[in-house]
Amino acid sequence: MNDKQPIKGVIYSMIRARDIAQMIDHSMVRPELTTDQIREGCRIAKKYGTITVSVRPSDVKIAVEELQGSGVKVGSIVGFPHGSSTTETKVFEARQAISEGAVELDMVLNIGRLLSGDFDYVERDIRAVVEVAHEKKALVKVILENCFLSEALKEMACQICERAGADFVKTSTAFGPGGATMDDLLLMRKACSSKVQVKAAGGVRTLGAAIAVRRIGVARFGATATARIMEDAIQREKEGTLEATKDSPLGSEY
Repeated sequence: MNDKQPIKGVIYSMIRARDIAQMIDHSMVRPELTTDQIREGCRIAKKYGTITVSVRPSDVKIAVEELQGSGVKVGSIVGFPHGSSTTETKVFEARQAISEGAVELDMVLNIGRLLSGDFDYVERDIRAVVEVAHEKKALVKVILENCFLSEALKEMACQICERAGADFVKTSTAFGPGGATMDDLLLMRKACSSKVQVKAAGGVRTLGAAIAVRRIGVARFGATATARIMEDAIQREKEGTLEATKDSPLGSEY
């Protein structure tokens, strides 16, 4: 993922560092993070103006407290990391997180049921969380965990998510054996209508990678390297070299 390489036939325009920040869900979901590290992560998100932080369910209240008045939204996780919780448990997690101030939820679909071909179950499971979230104006990003899926199942999962009303499809938890790839992101963007956005997770660690996924229509990415990405973006903006496409290059270029 190299932001120095232009894509043939694509019109480029200057963007701001803030445009990159507004793609970042600053991720703090690793199990070993302390409460002090969660608070520090929130301070990083505030400094750079990321669109959200993504925290573990037990940390939602801490993040809401730290980010009050900052404009950075709080997101949390549901059914993490395997997606095998019962639907009732996922719904409870969703309600609890929203009640404590989360406005975005990253839920893992039931991977085993998807691999079993039980598509109705997977759709019902997603829809149950979506309905709870949308009642409270919260967004839902559904994690497919692509490293376990065939190309056909990735496409099927995107279609299921859209039918269930999901707001985003997301590549991975970043805890599986594989993360985001350009091929998967292209597939997901093409498999969904414009009603559903795409989020990359696991692998976007540099500004170059952030710009590369932006070029193919990815709206969000999860990041732990937020400070490094944003410092680079700020410097590039000052130099007048922070570029991105005017329009998504999906189409004839691919």
